[in-house]
Amino acid sequence: MSKQFSDLGINKQLLQGLVDLGISIPTDIQKKTIPIVLGQKEDVVALAKTGTGKTVAFGLPLLQLIDTKNTEVQALILAPTRELGQQIFTNLVSFASQNTEISIAAVCGGIPIKPQIERLKEVTHIVVATPGRLIDLVQRKSVSIKNIKYLVLDEADEMVSALKKDIDVIAEEIPKSRRTLLFTATMSGAIKQLVQNYMSKHVVHIEADMAQLGHKGIDHHYVVVEPIEKLEVLLHFLHSKEGERGIIFCKTKAAVNKLAKKLAINKFSSGAIHGSLSQGIRDRIMGQFREGFIDILVATDLAARGIDVKETSYVVNYHLPDTYEAYVHRSGRTARAGAKGLSLSIIQEDEVADIPEFEKELGLVFSEFKKQNAENREEINMVLWAKKVFKTKPDRTVLPETKDKIKTIFHHLTKDELIEKVLADYLKQNTK
Repeated sequence: MSKQFSDLGINKQLLQGLVDLGISIPTDIQKKTIPIVLGQKEDVVALAKTGTGKTVAFGLPLLQLIDTKNTEVQALILAPTRELGQQIFTNLVSFASQNTEISIAAVCGGIPIKPQIERLKEVTHIVVATPGRLIDLVQRKSVSIKNIKYLVLDEADEMVSALKKDIDVIAEEIPKSRRTLLFTATMSGAIKQLVQNYMSKHVVHIEADMAQLGHKGIDHHYVVVEPIEKLEVLLHFLHSKEGERGIIFCKTKAAVNKLAKKLAINKFSSGAIHGSLSQGIRDRIMGQFREGFIDILVATDLAARGIDVKETSYVVNYHLPDTYEAYVHRSGRTARAGAKGLSLSIIQEDEVADIPEFEKELGLVFSEFKKQNAENREEINMVLWAKKVFKTKPDRTVLPETKDKIKTIFHHLTKDELIEKVLADYLKQNTK
């Protein structure tokens, strides 16, 4: 019989919160982590892929362990990006809906600091933060973390590589007697060093069913292209996924901007996010993607952390990531909440040799995705062109008498004849 959350030691108030959210059956990482966090005192290192329910795994027991009579900050949760931090905060508030005495605050960068300072003047039991903003608040003496009992590092593999200096500063501010819970999708050398430096000698290691959960429901494909046809192959793929939501990953901010412009020119409903954009712009674009107003998100790795949109049906690696960890996080954006998903890597001939390495390191099987032949590509190009014409807004500057002259020229043509002539002109213009 499958274990229920009540079997893991979760109290009635939190159980009711889960019922209200429609969460009933714990995942593998939740079943393994919750009893240990509740029943033991050791530090925990949990290895689990993105999308396996880590927030529930550490959030529920933390909420249960909070002493609401103690007015100090008791738990600190660190996340690498504001998007992930805000997601964790929202989830914790939802879990604790039946226990209004627990006070949770989110203090993340990219937005004004003054409202956060005012919020922290109130009693706060749990702080969800990005490292940089937390350090700023500590230096302003707006929050004290000197007596925390629990430290959670979520997506630690990203934080330790990108934000190591900030982690070092925070480690100096918190008590050595705290209990640390570290969650990571990969066990890199940097993570092992972090465990050695900042966690106790007696650490409980937990590993979720990585093969079953981490990539469950995701089909991994690659397509080999010449550099000159890379964009064309991408456009063909996106055309085949019309009406579905997806994320395209690029290595650099410049590449994100360039590709986003190309998609806009080709009338795809898309938006771009990367670290150089203001937080307001990032929030607006993410909101449009989450609400379905745009179908495609073009993003860098760090900017896309924390994106949890259940209807994301595919991800595209327009550039292969530099690390296996990055591939795990990219592909984990799809196949959320038990859905199916596709991860497509568009690579060049000299990158084909990298695929077996990814398979070996991550325990995956990649299938080659055959690009269309010249005839199919031409057909798809014509359809894309037709859609582009269909979505083009009328030019109101054309004089009415000019329109009348053109109408007279086309007047005797049937719709089929007009389409045939327009297509013939398109082919003539686009045949080299």
